[in-house]
Amino acid sequence: MTEITQILRRIEGGDSAASSELLPLVYDELRKLAAARMQRETPGQTLQATALVHEAYVRLTDTDQAQTWNSRGHFFAAAAEAMRRILVERARQKASVKGGGYQKRVPLVDFEQANVTPAIDLIALDDALQKLSQHDQRKAELVKLRFFAGLTNHDAAKVLGISASTADNDWAYAKCWLRVEMTSD
Repeated sequence: MTEITQILRRIEGGDSAASSELLPLVYDELRKLAAARMQRETPGQTLQATALVHEAYVRLTDTDQAQTWNSRGHFFAAAAEAMRRILVERARQKASVKGGGYQKRVPLVDFEQANVTPAIDLIALDDALQKLSQHDQRKAELVKLRFFAGLTNHDAAKVLGISASTADNDWAYAKCWLRVEMTSD
């Protein structure tokens, strides 16, 4: 009788510590089994082989349910069945309306590069904001709220207690002022 079969018998007997001994012995084989299953899946599958192994293992060693395995082969057959069920459940979830089953995937390469925001030198921006705050504190606060807090112009105007049109004017001025300040260095 192999070591795996002995541990499987201990699990059947209700020994909760035995399940932690089993995983290191069967992990590599379960991982290969999961990887083989994942290769047959449709592209766009978000579940990885490692996650599939762990979820299947948890289902197999759940001590609340009576589990009986005759041999090592029987255990791996049960693992394969558990993986199949997990993949089917995931496929059903994805096909449902709630899971976005009616939506069509669009590859990211179809989008134009113009939508990419250029990287900003945060140190230069901070230096420029320090200078702007000496020049006009309210405009500097508006920039901080818009840029760092992610507020809209309308929300930032509420926070600062100014009108939306004043915030629009301050934002236009501050963007130009910062651009000139940051590019003059």
